[in-house]
Amino acid sequence: MNPNLNRELQERCINTIRMLSADAVQHANAGHPGMPMGAAAMAYTLWTQFLRHNPRNPQWFDRDRFVLSGGHGSMLLYSLLYLTGYDLPLEEIKHFRKWGSKAPGHPERGVAPGVEVTTGPLGQGFANGVGLAIAEAWLAARYNRPGHKIVDHYTYAECGDGDLMEGISEEAASLAGHLRLGKLIYLYDQNHISLAGATEIDFTENVAKRFEACGWHTRVVRDGNDTEDVASAIREAQAEDQRPSLILARTHIGYGSPHKQDNFTAHGDPLGEDELLATKKALGWPTMEKFYLPEDSVEFFRQAIPRGAQMEDEWRKKFDLYKQAFPKEAAEFENIASGKLPLNWDADLPKWSHTDKPMATRAAGGEVMNALAKHIPNLIGGSADLNPSTRTPLKGLGDFQSREVSGPGTLGAVGGEWSYAGRNIAFGVREHAMGAAVNGMAAHGGVLPFSATFFTFSDYMKPAIRLGALSGLKVVYVFTHDSIGLGEDGPTHQPIEHLAGLRGVPGLTVIRPADANETAEAWVFAVQHDGPTLLVLTRQTVPHLDRGEAKSPGVARGAYVLADAEGGAPDVILIGTGSEVSLCVSAREKLKASGVRARVVSMPSWSLFEAQDDAYRESVLPRGVKKRVTVEAASPIGWHRWATDEGAVIGVERFGASAPGQEVLEHLGFTADRVTDAALRLLGKNKEAAPESEATLVTA
Repeated sequence: MNPNLNRELQERCINTIRMLSADAVQHANAGHPGMPMGAAAMAYTLWTQFLRHNPRNPQWFDRDRFVLSGGHGSMLLYSLLYLTGYDLPLEEIKHFRKWGSKAPGHPERGVAPGVEVTTGPLGQGFANGVGLAIAEAWLAARYNRPGHKIVDHYTYAECGDGDLMEGISEEAASLAGHLRLGKLIYLYDQNHISLAGATEIDFTENVAKRFEACGWHTRVVRDGNDTEDVASAIREAQAEDQRPSLILARTHIGYGSPHKQDNFTAHGDPLGEDELLATKKALGWPTMEKFYLPEDSVEFFRQAIPRGAQMEDEWRKKFDLYKQAFPKEAAEFENIASGKLPLNWDADLPKWSHTDKPMATRAAGGEVMNALAKHIPNLIGGSADLNPSTRTPLKGLGDFQSREVSGPGTLGAVGGEWSYAGRNIAFGVREHAMGAAVNGMAAHGGVLPFSATFFTFSDYMKPAIRLGALSGLKVVYVFTHDSIGLGEDGPTHQPIEHLAGLRGVPGLTVIRPADANETAEAWVFAVQHDGPTLLVLTRQTVPHLDRGEAKSPGVARGAYVLADAEGGAPDVILIGTGSEVSLCVSAREKLKASGVRARVVSMPSWSLFEAQDDAYRESVLPRGVKKRVTVEAASPIGWHRWATDEGAVIGVERFGASAPGQEVLEHLGFTADRVTDAALRLLGKNKEAAPESEATLVTA
């Protein structure tokens, strides 16, 4: 029991969480009342005795982080935020799940203050928490000094049976255990109920043994309403600084409901008016009135306001002393904590001449990343066991590994010392967890995270990418091996539909650069952009484009005129992305020999081009020029908007093949001759063209 209040008041505080949550769900006639009611005592204990936070400054940097991984139980979090004094008025809770409310159905970062990450798809929050803990460990290792701990906080999360059924949680747990993230503490709301029924029908594994096998400390709390045992378990977890902790607390979904406690119907439906009244009577609630809040309960919860202010004030005094002792480190810390880039961050960016030897954009990306990492101290990330292929190691900057792993990183791809201060994260073959973890790192703040894998494996990361976009997180998702041009690995590894799908994600900037210089520009955009950027890079080499005639800054505007028609307005516009832009350049020369004036447009990013003003878009793709050919070695979905109703779309509507990359491209029609023929056909100059290859040629 909390020593600061009597048992009766403590029970009233816990029931305040339960009843506020149940009332809000009933008032909305939608939601999940069972979890908030069952987990209330556990959450109460954490939030009133352990969680270091400041309701009046939710962005205080050294606060503890709390993740509600079971986002369906959002009213638990909203109740805690309101009761402890965050800027989440009761009126917002009364509009739970309504249009424009700060209390949406699942927690959304940036909507209600105090919501660290967007949760709902089960397991994502669990893996986000691992990223939050990675960020804390890295920042602590880089900036703390003996006697000066300016980064020293925990990551807590609530998770449930559904979270632990999802495969992403196993990946994330394995990674966290390997990394020995001792400041990661999860409260497992083990109520043995999921949406469709009791977990005995589909989830009977020994969860504790599974997590112990992954290197976690586990502790069983036999009664989740026993606040003293919950508190004892949290203290034990805090003392276990070499392993992440899972506290398995046996709870009861819909606690207090006479007919729905321990029943799956309490999971996803309101209790119903009659059952809500019966629950209030069973719990000894003094009134049947909705949204009744006992004054003494609210007063007790609101002690979080002065307590939080005092915690932050003490931390700021510690930071002032740190600043005096380590002014250089303090200045750097303040800069990255505010999200600012250092001066001259782009000082050493490489540039290439069109006469230089062709190179893959993945190789160019690696050079650019290492140039940026020299000046951007918090650029940190890694790949899914693919550094040699994605070319994403930050050379000589060490591997992020546990303090227990000693010696030089001779077993890794980058070398340097192994410690939490290393900037290369070995995520292992865990794309699901990697995507969610880098989101958590970005949500933590103070780091600029990236991930890397093959583009076809973006399928494994799609849920995390979507949530990163929904949350507006500053993450760089690097994908290489971008098309059928990767070659011999064959159709299992050759992306087809992926660009079309990811371009459809709102808020996600997808960039497929055409050469090394565009790749550098894409990274320049990404590190300045306040949101997620997805880079799509080639395995095969591509020529460096001659941009002597280019009419715009390039990638930042999404599309630009790379080479214009000679001698007048263009007869046709050739539009390409990535490796196919060079085909358009070659086709322009071939068309010139036929007396056709062709403009070449490189369009690395649809969304960036769409964001430009009408005058700029008209200057690149004038409405009066309706003969257009678009070229991309991927699904043609979406390209018709740029081709116009008098244009042609060259794309792929089949899986690829296993053969050398150039051979696959040629067999499937990605040649300069094919682009030339398509343009001539549009202009009525090549009616007897050869039969089409298996690539799609759509004349709209």
